[in-house]
Amino acid sequence: MAERFEALVLHQEDGRTVPRLESLSTDALPEGEVLLEVLCSTLNYKDALAITGAGKIVRSFPFVPGIDLVGRVVASSDPAWRPGELVLVTGWGMGERHWGGLAQKARLPAAWLQRLPEAMTPRRAMAIGTAGFTAMLCVMALEREGVRPGDGEVLVTGAAGGVGSIAVMLLARAGYRVVASTGKAESGPLLRELGAEQIVDRKSVAEPGAGPLASARWAGAVDTVGGPVLSGLLKAMRYRGTVAACGNAGGVELHTTVFPFILRGVRLIGIDSALAPMAEREAAWARLARDLDPDKLDRLTSVIGLEEVAAIAPRFLEGKVAGRIVVRIDPNA
Repeated sequence: MAERFEALVLHQEDGRTVPRLESLSTDALPEGEVLLEVLCSTLNYKDALAITGAGKIVRSFPFVPGIDLVGRVVASSDPAWRPGELVLVTGWGMGERHWGGLAQKARLPAAWLQRLPEAMTPRRAMAIGTAGFTAMLCVMALEREGVRPGDGEVLVTGAAGGVGSIAVMLLARAGYRVVASTGKAESGPLLRELGAEQIVDRKSVAEPGAGPLASARWAGAVDTVGGPVLSGLLKAMRYRGTVAACGNAGGVELHTTVFPFILRGVRLIGIDSALAPMAEREAAWARLARDLDPDKLDRLTSVIGLEEVAAIAPRFLEGKVAGRIVVRIDPNA
């Protein structure tokens, strides 16, 4: 029997994306083997692009956004999932091509689900979300490429944002000397509390010097910004340093030369979390459950209701959001 539930629904009207809180029937949900009761979701930069229409994230309307969720299984035609189990979903096109987590109900393919780590509450899992998962993939990539804590300073760009702030925490916890780059001077004290040894202005990273190479400083880097910031930090990488790049908030174009790569052996590793294989996801989430300080994570996190999402989303594009935003769908979660 169909049930009613509340959802944030995007409509296209006169060429504009218009978000509205609406009551829907479960019959309206897209196909999938598993019906979920959503407990918590998040508000990410990509969600903000979708909700405001500032980015071409959503191409069919009406649409329910939300690239992350933790939910409870209500019904499943796949025997791998039983009613009552708590599950975690990030990426896979959810919130972009398939209705997402900013709703009280979701229906998803069984292959997208993973079990919520036992040590995590739904709220803390969503405080991590795609942002923290991506940050952990970046840290794992640096480790794979041989960047060790004793090798020198590791830079995190966009450090006040969701990915950046969690990357600072993870790297500091692993023993790296972390330098945080941000354009938000007011975030300095919190970033130091999270483990950054030094704070630098993003302009100094984007403009390290006029030549094709600058003084070699960074043993590794997690870049969440792209554009001129990524171009600048590549010039200042140490010999055989590695950059894990995962964002484009500062621009999608990369203007550089071959010199960092052929004279210093710099490695630029692209990080995509949306389609990461399940084995890699499970390894990353196991480490997140083990390595993140829950008290520090809580200090990074603010919690809002579903009814507040549409009003807060534009603030991402104005650069006024720091840390993580959890959307509590179930008041008891």
